[in-house]
Amino acid sequence: MDSGLSSSLAYPIEQLTLDNGLRVISSPDHVTPSVAVNLWYDVGSRHEEPGHTGFAHLFEHVMFQGSAHVGSGQHIALMQAAGAAVNATTWFDRTNYFETLPTGGLDLALWLEADRLGSLLDALTQENLDNQREVVKEEKRQRYDNVPYGDVMERLVALTFPPEHPYGHTTIGSMDDLDAATLEDVRAFFSRYYLPNNAVLSIVGDVEPAEAFTKAATYFGPVPDGPLPDPPAATPMPPLGSDADPPPRAETAARVPAEAVYVSWRLPARNVPEFDALDLAFSTLGNGQTSRLHKSLIRGAELAESASATSMGLIGGNSFGFAFARARDGVSPERLEQALLDEVARLAEEGPTEIELHRAKAQYERHWLHELARIDSRADALGEHATLLGDPNTINTRLAEITAVDQGHIAAAMGRWFGAELSATLIYRKDEQ
Repeated sequence: MDSGLSSSLAYPIEQLTLDNGLRVISSPDHVTPSVAVNLWYDVGSRHEEPGHTGFAHLFEHVMFQGSAHVGSGQHIALMQAAGAAVNATTWFDRTNYFETLPTGGLDLALWLEADRLGSLLDALTQENLDNQREVVKEEKRQRYDNVPYGDVMERLVALTFPPEHPYGHTTIGSMDDLDAATLEDVRAFFSRYYLPNNAVLSIVGDVEPAEAFTKAATYFGPVPDGPLPDPPAATPMPPLGSDADPPPRAETAARVPAEAVYVSWRLPARNVPEFDALDLAFSTLGNGQTSRLHKSLIRGAELAESASATSMGLIGGNSFGFAFARARDGVSPERLEQALLDEVARLAEEGPTEIELHRAKAQYERHWLHELARIDSRADALGEHATLLGDPNTINTRLAEITAVDQGHIAAAMGRWFGAELSATLIYRKDEQ
């Protein structure tokens, strides 16, 4: 069957590296008079040292608390006054800061980003640190501790990776570590990772590359570079359950609306072809209403009220993926677990059908084209591919890589990494107290 996927795209991409090592990427798009500015820093939770977890995410907050020429809280206020949408996120492999605004605000956006990169430490005080430490702790209470299944990622990570592994803790980190952090600890973390030669700046929208590069050099050029830290270990680990030890398993009783089963797998890093094959397999298993889990557990046997599966591509030697199902009333976790693992075993044995593979590729294409059509998410994709994969131009060839995956690739990858015996299991039971 002809996949029908676009084999290649042609978004314009130009690059320039400033003398201080900052990589600048321009992708002009004159459809609307707006521009997206996106900064990726090569620091995430995997770069944190034992006893200092949560620092990468802490800086996602601290970076908005002022710099040498910007008062506390004024970064967002100035951006919003210029009509910008502004935010930041932290993940295992990176931290990024971004804004989208009318083209006339580009100078302001670049000046603000450069000022906090070059002079945040001039404004970082014990008061600011204490304030943002409490903000993070409140975020943990609201998003992790006091919502149903809020601790699921923390528990799955603990089942999938050893505690000393760079992916052995989540981005929110340990509140004990944050409480123990001194101002000197935090300043040292910033000085180590917040360097122009550890960042990628993407400028996408209604500006030509020459102008984008000139403005980037004007505002970021004076920021000094520095010695880069050694990258964290990225030695690939084998699949779960591939040694003599039984697959990890855990149960928890919690105030949840439905009992649930989560199954996780340790996968290869996203920059190897096996990962793409497994990503399509996970899509077949649990992406949308045509997936096997939805058809079998929700519509067929009516055992689950929801079910899904996804893979999370990471670069530090391994990635991971998981599937879950939440039980309908009267369905035991044991029965639901067996039904879920039966679907896993069937997919591992048979592989996706030709129609399922075509559908998974089409879903990927729809999502990818949607992301690149918007200047904000295209800027994010450019920063991602430059920072994590070394080449922003791969956004134009990504669909060709997905198109090239066939059933043989998927069978080989699943044979090594995927199956019930190569997974960890987490059970949520209702705590009726």
